[in-house]
Amino acid sequence: MFTSYLLSSKASNRFALVNSVKNSSAGLFLMPPPLKILPLTSEDISCVTNWARIEGFAPGVGDVSIFRHTDRQGLWVAWLNNEPIGCIAGVRYNRFYGFIGLFLVVSKYRGNGYGVKLWRHALDHLSDLPCIGLEAATERINDYAFWGFNPSSSTTRWQWDGTEKNLSTLKDIQVENKGLILLEGSSIPSEAIQIYDAKREPSPRPHFISDWLHHPAGKVMALTDNKGHCHGFGRIRPCLLPKDEGWRIGPLLADTPELAQLLLSHLMDRHQGAILFDSPGANPFVKPLLERLGFNIVSETLRMYKGKQPPISMNEVYGLACLELG
Repeated sequence: MFTSYLLSSKASNRFALVNSVKNSSAGLFLMPPPLKILPLTSEDISCVTNWARIEGFAPGVGDVSIFRHTDRQGLWVAWLNNEPIGCIAGVRYNRFYGFIGLFLVVSKYRGNGYGVKLWRHALDHLSDLPCIGLEAATERINDYAFWGFNPSSSTTRWQWDGTEKNLSTLKDIQVENKGLILLEGSSIPSEAIQIYDAKREPSPRPHFISDWLHHPAGKVMALTDNKGHCHGFGRIRPCLLPKDEGWRIGPLLADTPELAQLLLSHLMDRHQGAILFDSPGANPFVKPLLERLGFNIVSETLRMYKGKQPPISMNEVYGLACLELG
């Protein structure tokens, strides 16, 4: 479950007041060590990935490197006494849209206001954008609302345990009769994917989607017609569960539920174990499809936006690339 960490400023101020009283009563006034918030470096990636794994975010293999490449100024690590204690992403996709995620503080350092400082740092980085998105855990919705974020729609995390025996029967759609071709890997036309994705996501993300689809971990599949136009695509990649390894599918976009089913079943066919899938609640077709495939709900978050929400239908978006970057 993606559980973004956020303290209210009120709680932070209360902690500071208590510490001041304690130190004064001892005859000393001790200033807390300063928190340094520095850009994430390549050396930090393994640490942040491990935090995300422990927290239950189920990071995909290579995800954090892609996040960093999307906006090198938009990921930070908080340091206290030369020790990393937390992180956050505030990624600018372009001059119209940004997203906040990968937000956590190591458990033993929570309650000291460090989360608020990280939060302010990311929000300041994106303050000139007309729209900022995030995924909120249920217990943090009111916190984000305090900062001007408004609810949009639910996001559901589903899990498939690999026990479905008749998965192959779900691939019986005859794509040839529809004039479509199922492609995999390097045979997929990148430009067609970029165009298809840009028309169905809150904001065009050519840099991100290019890195996402060309990363060597996992597999990408797409449906194209004889003119090379895309009619759906998806990616499956290995991910790190708290005590095990599994797979995550995302993004998954398709013209129709039956084409989404075809892509999903082919992506799932060669992989054993737990498969996670994050779906937008704004797509009414996704729930019956995933239930038919044998997925079960494991958690829910809420997509929220600060500013003007992108006016776009989600009916062809079945799976999100990742909750950390939307």
